Amino acid sequence: MSCTTLLVGKSATIDGSTMIARNDDSGSGRYDPKRFIAVNPCDQPRHYRSELSHVSIDLPDDPCRYSIVPNALPGRGILAECGISERNIAMSATETIAVNERVLGADPMVELQPAHGNPGDDDYRPGIPGGIGEEDFITLVLPYVHSAREGVHRLGELLERFGTYEANGIAISDVNDVWYVETIGGHHWIAKRVPDDCYAAIPNQLGLDDFDIEDALGDARNHMCSADLTEFIRENHLDRGMGADSLNRVGRFNPRTLFGTRTTKDHIYNTPRAWYMERYLNPSEDWDSPAARYTPISDDIPWCRRPENRVTVEDVAFLMASHFEDTPYDPYGTRGTDETRHRYRPIGINRTGQMGLLQIRPYEPEVNRSVMWLQYGSGPFTTLTPFYTNVRNTPAYLRDTGAEVSTDSFYWTSRIIAALADPHYVSNSNAIEHYRENVMSHGHTHIARVDAALRGATSAGASAGAGAGAGHAVSCADIEDVEGIKHSGARVDAAVGAADDAASGESADCRTACDALEQANRQMADYLRSQTQELLSKVLYTSSNLMRNAFAMSDR
Repeated sequence: MSCTTLLVGKSATIDGSTMIARNDDSGSGRYDPKRFIAVNPCDQPRHYRSELSHVSIDLPDDPCRYSIVPNALPGRGILAECGISERNIAMSATETIAVNERVLGADPMVELQPAHGNPGDDDYRPGIPGGIGEEDFITLVLPYVHSAREGVHRLGELLERFGTYEANGIAISDVNDVWYVETIGGHHWIAKRVPDDCYAAIPNQLGLDDFDIEDALGDARNHMCSADLTEFIRENHLDRGMGADSLNRVGRFNPRTLFGTRTTKDHIYNTPRAWYMERYLNPSEDWDSPAARYTPISDDIPWCRRPENRVTVEDVAFLMASHFEDTPYDPYGTRGTDETRHRYRPIGINRTGQMGLLQIRPYEPEVNRSVMWLQYGSGPFTTLTPFYTNVRNTPAYLRDTGAEVSTDSFYWTSRIIAALADPHYVSNSNAIEHYRENVMSHGHTHIARVDAALRGATSAGASAGAGAGAGHAVSCADIEDVEGIKHSGARVDAAVGAADDAASGESADCRTACDALEQANRQMADYLRSQTQELLSKVLYTSSNLMRNAFAMSDR
């Protein structure tokens, strides 16, 4: 997948939450419809078989519930893409990256080898399964782990045992930590914790640029890796540091230099995206003059940095939909030339299937701690909308995406709007901007109201707390609008998974809270649908008036 990832540590966000976000972009010439679903424990396979690689894996018998955004159509496996579990662990998989030929020669990819001939024939050779990949990672990891660190360990063990057939980056987070894993060849891997006060900007390129192998093989406070990574590097002559035995001498290395690529394609497709994200989050630096430290084709743009201001949901939304605004490289802009405006691959492109911003908030109880801000389709023409993830079912508008184009689907409606608006970007931009503003501001208010209701707020003007939507007054009437929440009697301080019902495995309080969150999601989806239909009408009208066969004179 040709994707873009942005990770933000808890001290770098406006509200102390952890955030991981990724554009899920389809390959060139392909558009993969998406859906938002909940996977209940009874629906989780106990014996898993990959559709793409045919690898078979027995799974533990104790999965938890989780919500994901997989492909809507069959043929390429589950491809969960992003998800959050009821334990408030988030995972985004994957950022397609690349490793160099030296790595691939030392540890080849574990690819499916199809059967040859027919059973009984002299030349028959049975098929050999491949490893695990983007199709599988979330399904195999997310419902079984209790922390981001545990998720890294489980993923690493699976990679070492089964191997992989592709190079990927995987983000795993909880309320305290954000970890990023990169696969190195067929069986090796490295992982680094994003510093709390930093963000990490990652295009389709091996990104880690500083790795403390002593920490990884020792206390593993901020780094983890394959147990034999030092031997792998040494025996295959992968260390490029100057000086004898530089790996042992310094105890740390640059993975981008040892394992990554540095090609002309990177300078068109990858490095410009990292440059633009860091240009936006650290704007006081020189990014544009001939003397700028980093340019769109720099190979040493840092993997992570400390932002100049705390990062908001709106910052992430803008960046993940961006197309080099206010630079000569904006395909919709007027600066530069036609060549510069199409020189680099934008972040927000036509092939985006969905973007999920996974936010885990420390100031809310476990039962409603996690929110997935979700959008479908091309980023410049759609909007992020917040949904709770600790649910057993999801709204039909985002869940029931089918193969047939339909305005009953948020995915297909978003695609239609983008295709209609793109040729007349400037003329439609105000309507799209107002749509995004309406939905996101309503989303903040809605989440604040529901949070307050679940906390048992009953007085007019009660504060929504220090999180998303802080500063919005919460009235009794607002809380009453969230039907069934105020008087439900749900104890949101109950531990998630504390069971008092042998059949369901969850407490009555948790079931009641899930009911409330599902209803809150339906209300948010209803508002999103009304706003999206209104935008479609406006864009259709504007673009119809700008058709090339338009003629102002009529017969009356």
